[in-house]
Amino acid sequence: MARRLRPTGSFHTLGHFDVPNFGHGRRVRIYVPHDFPRDGTRPALYMFDGQNTFGDEGSFAGGWHAHAAVDRLSTRTSHVPLVVAIDNGGDKRIDELAPWKHGEIGGRADDFLGWVVGTIVPKVQREYSLLPGAVGAVIAGSSLGGLAALYAHFRYPETFGGALAMSPSMWLGRGAIFDYVRNQPPPYYSRVYLDGGLKEGGGRMANALGTLGDAFRHKGYRDDRLLVRVDKRGGHNEKHWRRRLPRALRFMFKR
Repeated sequence: MARRLRPTGSFHTLGHFDVPNFGHGRRVRIYVPHDFPRDGTRPALYMFDGQNTFGDEGSFAGGWHAHAAVDRLSTRTSHVPLVVAIDNGGDKRIDELAPWKHGEIGGRADDFLGWVVGTIVPKVQREYSLLPGAVGAVIAGSSLGGLAALYAHFRYPETFGGALAMSPSMWLGRGAIFDYVRNQPPPYYSRVYLDGGLKEGGGRMANALGTLGDAFRHKGYRDDRLLVRVDKRGGHNEKHWRRRLPRALRFMFKR
């Protein structure tokens, strides 16, 4: 587990929400960095699997400590974001995060993302006076959440101007994400971060990241809009995603 770091900002509960067709009481939490101005000049980072976003409690493998990573960002070099942690639905997690079917489950990401975009994003923007539109929002996740983040960026390019995807589940839907990325028009505003561990899948994750990275480059992405990282020590767990998060945030929110 990561050592506990004292936050310099503050935590808030945005609410407990009823998600149509996915159950009741969905918790959404907010981390507001210290001296965060509510003047429409700062973005937000929306994160799937909110139980793992902050501290170690609620996560069997430790949290991402996203608040600590955000606290370390410099306002001189980064647009320091608000962090929005959206809890997953437990046994409904695959249904809500998988854009394509996996056997008899999954394939309902459009429904869940419609709720995020139609309910959570407008409420956060109203209450915290964030940068409007795609320039003001990045969507993030790992594993199935990483896949959902990539999908959400292209599905709602007017809402999410960037996708931060760690160890995305690119195998789901027989690799449907590859053709999906190739066939979608490039969003007007777009920045994409992809990573994975060399130890994941016996090297298959690294190979898939290379293929997906090539798909983005063929769409015209250059180094200022795309970062693909392979972690030589990386496995498929929160410990490694937590370690890589600060670098990912510096890229996604750089001035």
